[in-house]
Amino acid sequence: MFLSVIGDDEDRRVGRRPRALKAVGLTLAGALVLGCAAAGWAYWHLNSNIKSVDINSALGDDRPAKATPVPAVSQEAPLPTEALNILVLGSDSRSGKENQALGGGSSTGARSDTAMVVHIDAGRTTATVVSIPRDTLVTRPSCPLGSGGSTAVSYRAMFNSAYSVGGPVCAVKTVESITDVRMDHYIEIDFSGFAKLVNALGGVTVTTDEDIDDNDSHLHLKAGTHHLDGKQALALARTRHGIGDGSDLGRIGLQQKLVTALLEQISATNLLTSPTKLYSVADAVTGSLTTDTGLDSLTELMSLGESLKGLAADDVKTVTMPVVTAPSNPNRVVAKEPAARELWESLR
Repeated sequence: MFLSVIGDDEDRRVGRRPRALKAVGLTLAGALVLGCAAAGWAYWHLNSNIKSVDINSALGDDRPAKATPVPAVSQEAPLPTEALNILVLGSDSRSGKENQALGGGSSTGARSDTAMVVHIDAGRTTATVVSIPRDTLVTRPSCPLGSGGSTAVSYRAMFNSAYSVGGPVCAVKTVESITDVRMDHYIEIDFSGFAKLVNALGGVTVTTDEDIDDNDSHLHLKAGTHHLDGKQALALARTRHGIGDGSDLGRIGLQQKLVTALLEQISATNLLTSPTKLYSVADAVTGSLTTDTGLDSLTELMSLGESLKGLAADDVKTVTMPVVTAPSNPNRVVAKEPAARELWESLR
C-alpha cells in the first residue's frame, strides 16, 4: 500500500514535469516572438521615419569628382574607410506645431539656418567641420527643380537662399560650386529634431565666454558652464543678437561649441548598454531627418556610424570659412581669398 502510494505520487510528478516544461517552453517562445515582433516594428518605425531626396539623380554628372576610395582595412568585416564630405544643414522650417513653437512664430518657407561641411579624413579617425556663414554673398548657380525647369543664376545672393529657392538639391549644388568639393552625402535636421536629440542624450554641457541676453532666441545665460536641455541648446544655436556684434559669425562660434558638446555627450553615453535610450536617440534623430538616398535607411546610417567608431570628439576640428565684410553691404560677408580656396583644397 505504502509502495503503491509512492508510485502514484511519482507518476503524478513525472506527468506534471512535461506539462511544466511545455508551459515554460511556450512562454519563452511567446516572449521570443513578441521580442522579435517588437524589434521588427522598431526597425520599421525608425526606417520609415527617414525622409530622403535623390540628389545624385537631380544633379547628374556636372559635379566635382568623387574622392578616390581607400580599400577597407579588414576583408572579414569590411567597413568603408574612404574620406567623406557631408553637407549638414539645420533647417529653420516652422512646419508643424513643434517647429513653430521652437522657432518662435509661423514664418513661411525655410532656409538653411546652419550649414556645415563635415569632412571625414581617409581612415575615419579625424574630421574637420567647416561652417559656412548664412550671410555669405555667393553666385547661386542654376538649380533643377522637382516640378521641372530650373532656377536662374543669381549673383551676390545670400548663401542660405539656395535652400529657399531649390531645397536640398540647390543647397548641395551651391556648396559644390563655391568649394569645388564633392558632397558625398546630405543630412538635414529641423528645430524639433535637434531639441529632441539633445533631450534624448540627457542634455549637453556648454561653457559660454560671455553673458547671453537675446530676446529673439529667448536665451538668457550668464558667462560660465551650463547644462542645457533641448530647448535651451536650440536657443543657443540660434542666438546671434545677444553676443558680440550681433552678426552670424558670433552664432557660428556658439554652434561649434554645441557640436563639440554633442560629440562629447555621445561619447560619454554608452547607448549600447541601454536599449531604451538607444531607441530614444534613434527615434529623435530619424524622426526629423532628411538625407540623400545613400543614407535613407537605418542600415546605411548604422554602417556610417559603425565606420566612425574610431572618431573621438578630440579628433574633430571646427573652423569657419574665412570671410571678410562685403564691399556692397556691411551686413554681409564674402569669402576671403586665397584663404577660403586653400581651406577647400585641403578637403579634396
